[in-house]
Amino acid sequence: MKPTVLNALLVAAMAALVLGGCGKHDGAASADNLIKIGSVAPLTGPQAHLGKDNENGARLAVDEINAAGLTLGGRKMHIDLLSEDDQADPKTATTVAQKLVDSGVAGVIGHLNSGSTIPASTIYHDAGIPQISPSATAIAYTAQGYNTAFRVMTNDEQQGHVLGQYAVNKLGAKKIAIIDDRTAYGQGLADEFAKAAEAAGAEIVGREYTTDKSTDFMAILTSIKSKAPDLVFFGGMDPQAGPMAKQMKQLGLKAQLLGGDGMQTPEFIKLAGADAEGAIASNPGLTLDAMPGGKAFREKFTARFGPIQNYAPYAYDAVYVMVEAMKRAGSSDPAKYLPELARTDYQGVTGKIRFDSKGDVSGGAVTLYQVKNGTWHPLETVYSGK
Repeated sequence: MKPTVLNALLVAAMAALVLGGCGKHDGAASADNLIKIGSVAPLTGPQAHLGKDNENGARLAVDEINAAGLTLGGRKMHIDLLSEDDQADPKTATTVAQKLVDSGVAGVIGHLNSGSTIPASTIYHDAGIPQISPSATAIAYTAQGYNTAFRVMTNDEQQGHVLGQYAVNKLGAKKIAIIDDRTAYGQGLADEFAKAAEAAGAEIVGREYTTDKSTDFMAILTSIKSKAPDLVFFGGMDPQAGPMAKQMKQLGLKAQLLGGDGMQTPEFIKLAGADAEGAIASNPGLTLDAMPGGKAFREKFTARFGPIQNYAPYAYDAVYVMVEAMKRAGSSDPAKYLPELARTDYQGVTGKIRFDSKGDVSGGAVTLYQVKNGTWHPLETVYSGK
């Protein structure tokens, strides 16, 4: 090989190394200007449609913030969303929580399920990392007293109270049977519903239990049918609520089916088919059309990800609430921006977001929906006094 050719090859190789090195340390790839935010939800299994909804809501917010440009303390920053799958399993949730802590995240959006959020919250608290759940509603999550735990959705005390009163005062239920899936969410919501329904004058004629993995409810529904309830309340998620609605019709159980936000999804209607007709369920918050930024959010979200399942607007708001706290603190250091999270006063897509002393969103609303002609239609919105 001629020397001139060899020299040309050496120059080209050195140029490639230099350019490659610049790529690793330029712009968003620099560790000095990178903010890692975790996003955790079930991305596999029967609740994956809800988990991807949360992840996509968070990703939309992150991409918008990065595109607009984020500056903290005079330094241009870039957010990297680290998404993890907790499979709606408490044990897996703690594993991925520790993984995110070890990865150096500045905050976490999640988890989706209360049963995963609660054990994971201890790991985040011990590491001093702020956590905002867009969908965990169990009272126990914020009752632990962790200053790192927040949520942007009405809790089960508020939702269960509204559901219990609605069942008796609006639906006229006098004899009620309750089924829950024994998760932190399902049992917690059912307990609050039972208290409110009994206080309003209803009789709880039966309390049955299942799991968040079951799909055969014939035995417990047969037991319930013998007690002739006016209404069956289910505390759990749509993978169980859908088959339950079908099996109620198969057994000729004419009671009204009522549930919470875990049931108020397009997937419930898909699973129950024609037997979803007439079912009623609640969802914390306003209807999407009534949310201050709901219509605009629907347009940009559906254009990119398809139909909204449930919690995506809350995951979107949770990211913005976290980043706005960082802006006020001028830092993504959890120790510096955590105090600002507690002082949040943010107008989000879902409404005005402020936190009480426990980290719960203040003044939450609960909306009731009913399936009519294969679609969820809003019935009424009730504002809590919290």
